[in-house]
Amino acid sequence: MAVDTDKNSYTIIFAVAMVLVVGSLLAFTASSLAPNIDENKRMEKQQNILYAMGVNANEGDGDITFVSTDKVAEAFKTNISEQLVIEVKDGEIVKTMTRQEFMDANGGKEPYLIDVKKQQARYKNGESRFLPLFVGQQEGKKVYVAPIRGKGLWDAIWGYVALDEDMVVRGTFFDHAGETPGLGANIKQRYFMDDFYGERLLTEAGVFKGITVAKGNNDPKNETKDDYEVDALAGATITGDGVSAMIKSDLKLYLPYFKTLN
Repeated sequence: MAVDTDKNSYTIIFAVAMVLVVGSLLAFTASSLAPNIDENKRMEKQQNILYAMGVNANEGDGDITFVSTDKVAEAFKTNISEQLVIEVKDGEIVKTMTRQEFMDANGGKEPYLIDVKKQQARYKNGESRFLPLFVGQQEGKKVYVAPIRGKGLWDAIWGYVALDEDMVVRGTFFDHAGETPGLGANIKQRYFMDDFYGERLLTEAGVFKGITVAKGNNDPKNETKDDYEVDALAGATITGDGVSAMIKSDLKLYLPYFKTLN
């Protein structure tokens, strides 16, 4: 007997069947690709952390070049001597955990996979927040790499900042989700990131000042390193303000820990 395809019941049954089939295929695909997605996240975060502390494949004054994906795991293991997670609440340290202590308490989750956006929301709601910190060496001295996250003109911006024990910047990496090409997207350009090297976050009295991306900096070559400013990007005021804000809001939370180092 022929099926009457003009009936509403046929249309509904067909639509439900297609939803089930397509949904099952998508679920299977997502499940199958999950290990690859997790591995790509690991490699990207490790590349970014290493880049901020100066471990990269840059040549000359050209574009940024990360440690290659086939070498990044070993480079991370070699250059990162310690991974810490600082739990803070209301501006005070609750406790500081080693990588293993954090993993034991959080189902084996690696510190570099901590979701900064979720941690910011927790802190905003009055809860404690986990602050990852990656410790390595640069020119024979310890450097500490911290992740930061903020809001640009159109979408999220984020980065990693390498600091010495006095909270002087020893390297940065910035990225974005959807800033304007040629304008705000230039926070990912090497010439912008390099400007932060040597900039101070603290005053001589140890007060946290941060760094402002300023249009009126009057120091286009960024030779002055104690003015708490870097030169702004042309046509990217809001994105620059976002970089300034995330440096000040996120890195200030690390101040109590850095005070314990001096």
